[in-house]
Amino acid sequence: MPETRVHLEIAFEGGQTVGAWVEPAAAEALREALARADGTFELHAEDGVYVIPLRAVVYAKRHAKDARTAGFGRSE
Repeated sequence: MPETRVHLEIAFEGGQTVGAWVEPAAAEALREALARADGTFELHAEDGVYVIPLRAVVYAKRHAKDARTAGFGRSE
């Protein structure tokens, strides 16, 4: 069954983070934009559009499809 939404976690300089549910194509487009790290990127998510300054991104994580984020621990 193909993924319809994936969860991204994006961290910025200064320690702020944002999480969003996006289509897999949007997650891939963000990855490609981060490789260039120039300008801004509009990330269309379930709850709206995020305008991301690419140079301020410290990391972006695409969570595994079966990962659970409640509490502390690790997902495998």
